[in-house]
Amino acid sequence: MMIDKKNSEGYMDPTTYHALTKIEKEEKAARRAACFRPLVYICSPFSGDIDSNTEKARRYSRFAVDKGTIPLTVHLLFPQFLSEKTERPLALYMGKVILAKCQEVWVFGSHISEGMAAEIVRAKKLGKTIRYFTEGLEEVKADA
Repeated sequence: MMIDKKNSEGYMDPTTYHALTKIEKEEKAARRAACFRPLVYICSPFSGDIDSNTEKARRYSRFAVDKGTIPLTVHLLFPQFLSEKTERPLALYMGKVILAKCQEVWVFGSHISEGMAAEIVRAKKLGKTIRYFTEGLEEVKADA
């Protein structure tokens, strides 16, 4: 919307101009805020029963979407193109980089794997908000 500094009669009207400009900025900020979805790192087991853990990670990711976030679930993404046997260090490095870009880390399940523990330590060092959930998607308090 183009806001004119002059009124309908052609005279300068700075008070109206500044008021309308402020309203327009507030409306734009509200629209941006309504569209904002934080990046959330999904932390859940992968190794072991890979098929079951992959299905759970999909469910956790869907849950995060339904809660208004953008989930990043690296153990769903990286196995698509990286070898767990030969490129695990690269995958772990890339996961650390992605974790650093996220606003929060959501930890799912009662079992904390070695890889998950390392991700939680990293998240704490970076000062990330860490939230814990059961496999049933109920949020729980973290053990101190």
